[in-house]
Amino acid sequence: MFHAVWSTVRALLHDATGSLYHIVIVALSGGIALLLPVGAKQFLSFWSRVEHDKLSLIALEMTAAVVLILCLNYLHRSIKDRALAKVATGAGLVSFFPRRARGAHSRIKALKEEQGTGRTIMVIGSSGYSTFVDHVGDLSTVLEKCLGANILLVNPYSQEVSARIQAIGHPEITPATFREEVRQSIELLKRLKAIGKAVKLKLYADPPLVKMMILGDDLWLQHYHADLDVQTMPEYVLRHNRQDHGLYTLYAHYFMQRWESTEIPEYDLDTDELVYRGRNGNEIRREPFGSEPASDEARLMVESLELAPEPAQIS
Repeated sequence: MFHAVWSTVRALLHDATGSLYHIVIVALSGGIALLLPVGAKQFLSFWSRVEHDKLSLIALEMTAAVVLILCLNYLHRSIKDRALAKVATGAGLVSFFPRRARGAHSRIKALKEEQGTGRTIMVIGSSGYSTFVDHVGDLSTVLEKCLGANILLVNPYSQEVSARIQAIGHPEITPATFREEVRQSIELLKRLKAIGKAVKLKLYADPPLVKMMILGDDLWLQHYHADLDVQTMPEYVLRHNRQDHGLYTLYAHYFMQRWESTEIPEYDLDTDELVYRGRNGNEIRREPFGSEPASDEARLMVESLELAPEPAQIS
């Protein structure tokens, strides 16, 4: 209810701002037209006093030169900014949020809630705790208002992730705490599925590279730095365009490749098992969650068995 009322009020304010802008332009134009004769008269009077005064002329010339330099610099900067804005528009970059800026967190959360409401969202993250579970997380309210979600999180029992956590060496980040964060994210997704949300979860084994959220035509992107907390990294917003040549298309394609990869198992929220599927979509095997992912040799062996021709049936 509050969201609908606020959207209506914001639309009215936007329309009022547009009308006020035109009114101000018309008023300024009329004021300038009325003041031109008076201004010309004052300028001629001023010039008659300083045209024979060398010091006044030198001061006036220096002032005019400084003003001209400032105007040319502003024009050059405006042209350069316009060229950069054109490049950003072509790439699909529409916003940039330094996470430590004042008011950035509340602004980001409000935008994500607006963009994700009534949509099926797609997310790549790490444990998901700071994004979903934490009440101040960016998607803590979006998941309650979306139609469904396809989510990729890290398998906390994979060897690669354990090695990365140990390499970070932070006392508060341990394999045990990371596994607990993933478990809480899974419990949240189970509750969402129980109330009818179309939620799917997959767990990948390699260390996280990007934190990405696709909310309709908007894509939010952060980078997992090796030595820095992702919460301190800036966040970029990419928007889909009709030409399909922006960065939105690139990262959306990256998500779909990861989501459809047979190397990444689906998490069965009902049985707490990892479901591995072949290239044809058929289920190959199940593993209880909590065991280390199968090695590449075992996976290739299973895939070769799946692709092997079935023996002929004699009727």
